[in-house]
Amino acid sequence: MTFWGALLQNGTYQAVSGALFKTQRRQFVILASLPLFWIVFANLGPIVEMFWIGFLDSYPPKVGYEPQFTLANWAAFFQDRVFIVPFFRTLAFSVIFTAITLLITYPVAYFLAKHVKRKNQLLFLLLLLIPFWVGEIVRTYAIMILLGNNGAVNLVLKSLGLIDRPIPFMYTGFSLGVGIIYLTALYMLLPLYSALEKIPNNYLEAAADLGAGAWTRFRRVTLPLSREGIASGCTLVFLISTGYYATPVLLGGPRSTVFAETIAGFFHVAGDQWPMGAAFSSIMLITTLAVTGLFLKLMGRGGKGMMR
Repeated sequence: MTFWGALLQNGTYQAVSGALFKTQRRQFVILASLPLFWIVFANLGPIVEMFWIGFLDSYPPKVGYEPQFTLANWAAFFQDRVFIVPFFRTLAFSVIFTAITLLITYPVAYFLAKHVKRKNQLLFLLLLLIPFWVGEIVRTYAIMILLGNNGAVNLVLKSLGLIDRPIPFMYTGFSLGVGIIYLTALYMLLPLYSALEKIPNNYLEAAADLGAGAWTRFRRVTLPLSREGIASGCTLVFLISTGYYATPVLLGGPRSTVFAETIAGFFHVAGDQWPMGAAFSSIMLITTLAVTGLFLKLMGRGGKGMMR
């Protein structure tokens, strides 16, 4: 008899397993305990700790000093323009970059889902995924090489005789936008592809038989049925783009400083600056979640309206 066979026939094992898995509720609790533990302690735990640190006047803890509760860290955000400007710039950049990413990737996802044979779709997806096999820093440096004064773009323009001197693409909002869109395109593409691939082709064929033109079919059939993919992709890209730090530092300039750089500054200096950094991080988190919730609510209403 094998080890597993002997174990299954063991009386103690049968008694323990019977007690643990006697009811469906116990089975659910046991199966869900590990994921819930991971979510609470690995994901929610650090966020709650950061939120709490934002209300302290000193952190990390000092020997012989008990941190005091204060709202000064939160109030400081509203008292200085040097904090407010990067905050709203980040939100504006994220909204704009998300919209541009949607406009760029939607045709690609539609072509992949509706015009590529199903047996070849996996191959095309793998080709699109290749750049994302490397890290954020490597891809950011690739953009720097592409847009630099001696980069590929300027060299091509110069060889065509379109420019006499290099165009300063780098360290501007343009270079930052190219980098963010390049880094987040996958998070928009996959939800869009998944939503578009599920739309039955006979829906579009029926609309065409009823006299609907290409634009009408897109507006009344394809777009409403892909709204879940649009909502998921835009949510992912928006949330991710608000938190990028390395890419804005490498590609952005003085006029494109984002809030993540401001927050990082509090953790890089000596003194009791961590509480203010934690408070500012919490403000950004709360704001982005509120904007995302409002967007998803509007998308739900908008989707119902398009289906009428």
